[in-house]
Amino acid sequence: MQQVFSVLEQVLELRGGVERRSVRELVADKVATLIASGILQVGDVLPSERELAAAFRVSRETVRGGMQILAAHGIIEISHGARTRVISAAVGPVATGLREPKLINSYDLGSIHAARLLVERRVVADAALAIDAPTLELLEESLAQQRQAKDDPVRFLICDREFHLAIYRSCGNPVLGDFVGDLYAYMMEHRRKAVSRPGAILKSYGDHQKILAALQAHDPEAVVAAFDLHLDRIYTTTLSILDEEADLSPAG
Repeated sequence: MQQVFSVLEQVLELRGGVERRSVRELVADKVATLIASGILQVGDVLPSERELAAAFRVSRETVRGGMQILAAHGIIEISHGARTRVISAAVGPVATGLREPKLINSYDLGSIHAARLLVERRVVADAALAIDAPTLELLEESLAQQRQAKDDPVRFLICDREFHLAIYRSCGNPVLGDFVGDLYAYMMEHRRKAVSRPGAILKSYGDHQKILAALQAHDPEAVVAAFDLHLDRIYTTTLSILDEEADLSPAG
């Protein structure tokens, strides 16, 4: 557990150095972070401007500006008459929304799960008491978008990330909120495989419905219970993916 909290030290160091940026730069950062975490991968086609604008709650023009920043860095390719595509995972100059994904992914699954249970329970319990009406409305809109993405794992995970981060940021402690946000990104490429399985998105969507209902009731115990169920599902499905990959690896 001590090792995992070294990530928290980096959050403290980096938080103070973030400069005020334009909204289009924030959009570029969000998409770059999706690439850094593994939600989006090289060769993937991005969701449409309309879908990204809805997920990020910005205008389509703002999304277009963010895409232009990423294209200028050679991270995505924008082609007339074709969907925008990820062509590079070298997002270092752009992505500030995720601290050192390689460092986070260097820890074992059990340690990350234990850390999430320890910290996230406190964060979401505090969020249950502090969350405001605009954020609850945002979460309702996110659920509607998740329902529309039931057959699109990448789009669902983009909405999933925004849903979780909105809750974490409502806890009243921005350092803990950022720390839990980093833990959320653990082994996201495996999470992507897990939600691609039949029925997985609908199960996560159902978990989110329970979480939102508890938040709307401002009931910390109910929120913690709903998150425990959700985190256990993430743990078991990720463990299943890791076990399958281990079985497929050549011996010796």
